[in-house]
Amino acid sequence: MTTLRNKKLVIIGGSSGIARRLAADAEAQGAQVISVGRPEVELADEATIAALAERVGVLDYLVTLAADPANGPVAALDRAAIHRAFDAKVIGPILLAKHFAPRFRPGGALLLFSGVAAWRPAPERVVMATANAAVATLAAALAVELAPLRVNAISPGIVDSGAWDGPGKAELFAAVAARNPARRVGAPADIASAALLALTNPFLTGTTLHVDGGGRWA
Repeated sequence: MTTLRNKKLVIIGGSSGIARRLAADAEAQGAQVISVGRPEVELADEATIAALAERVGVLDYLVTLAADPANGPVAALDRAAIHRAFDAKVIGPILLAKHFAPRFRPGGALLLFSGVAAWRPAPERVVMATANAAVATLAAALAVELAPLRVNAISPGIVDSGAWDGPGKAELFAAVAARNPARRVGAPADIASAALLALTNPFLTGTTLHVDGGGRWA
């Protein structure tokens, strides 16, 4: 495995519990972490992506966790919301690859985030399922085109990251834990450790790692 010491890691979408845990774990291993939120880069705007790449300069690892869900019944979906969802998950990452790929040091890696909805579709999650499925294909396609830059994806299951906070959280988590083969929901640390594996394993590319407690089968 490659060490993280003195490596530069850029995390896009750094406000989630997963992103914060990933940043903390990477820093603990000696990485220089740059966390970037929406005020600094808008994945629907190529100019801000290009400007960010200029500011960052050379780097070793890039992770994008950005998401902009467009959930709801198909009959009520808004076209603009669908576009925003794909900008965050698919189009934006393609543009990140366009502007950052020439800047990676040897041994570098790009990590995208998919999600269990791609393998376990549910009502009112059509856009989420489709965008997440596209991420898995995108990771494989970029790995082939951008080689030897490594590109992978993580597909988390239901994770207690803060995204589910609100009414009904306890009931949802209990139901997920009851049916998951792992018999629990995920924690940010579960996803962060898999992300660090994907970034540092020099023989892992073009792959989607399912860190979902077996939820895609349950």
